[in-house]
Amino acid sequence: MDRCDNCGNAYEKTFKIVMNSKEYSFDCFECAINHLAPHCQSCDTRVIGHGVEDGLSIYCCAGCARMQGVTDLKDHSNESYS
Repeated sequence: MDRCDNCGNAYEKTFKIVMNSKEYSFDCFECAINHLAPHCQSCDTRVIGHGVEDGLSIYCCAGCARMQGVTDLKDHSNESYS
């Protein structure tokens, strides 16, 4: 029986996630998100969607990036998809 790497719960139905060549065990998605999801560099929200990136900084949205002085990012692409 594995233990959750986030909360320490011993659980028979844990699942594994491999990230950056390291394996983690979790008992629920909530613990996996809490343990692995990055924080927005502006508002500290967990970024569980695509977010936007500027170098090594990640933001939950372009609005948060703009608040940190990053002006060349946008939330939606102008490309159309067929």
